[in-house]
Amino acid sequence: MTAAFWHGIVLALGLILPLGVQNYFIFSQGALASRYSAIVPVAAAAAVCDTLLITLAVSGVSLIVLGLSWMKTILIVFGVLFLLYMGWTSWKAKPPAPSESASGRRESRRKLIGYTVMISILNPHAILDTVGVIGTSSLSYEGAEKLVFAAACVCVSWMWFFALAGAGRLIGSRDRNGRFLGVLNKVSAVVMWVAAVYLLWSF
Repeated sequence: MTAAFWHGIVLALGLILPLGVQNYFIFSQGALASRYSAIVPVAAAAAVCDTLLITLAVSGVSLIVLGLSWMKTILIVFGVLFLLYMGWTSWKAKPPAPSESASGRRESRRKLIGYTVMISILNPHAILDTVGVIGTSSLSYEGAEKLVFAAACVCVSWMWFFALAGAGRLIGSRDRNGRFLGVLNKVSAVVMWVAAVYLLWSF
């Protein structure tokens, strides 16, 4: 049981630590947020999506679905188009104005949650890593050990996204003139475009 727990912790950390598209998006949104509470729903949305992917991977459902070649093709095509769109959006984005109305902030937050869900679900790298690595590794366990393994992976995901959002907010709060946030948006856009090009090349 203990071995399954630590296996899940180490494996999840190894997959989630590299600063990919999803991580960069959460970090940048944390830096752009006016306060930490504003980014909590976004971090939670990313964690919920990861929890769903891990659950599907451990249960074996995603292994069956992604075993279909046409499903991988659809996933990659939609993933590339979405990354290109999100890159363009990030490139054009500007920090929210302090005078923005409460209704405007709520609408913006709903959009961010929607973007987070899409960038988590339509991110082929995240899905294939979860299915290929976590799903395959879970085959070594059965019953309670498999549940412990999956729970460890889920715990790492939740802690990581909230910590990443907090780190982004801490750095963003020190950016008085908004210069860092402007550069961060451009870098985030480039990361997404590079990820899209890499997906096309690998496909």
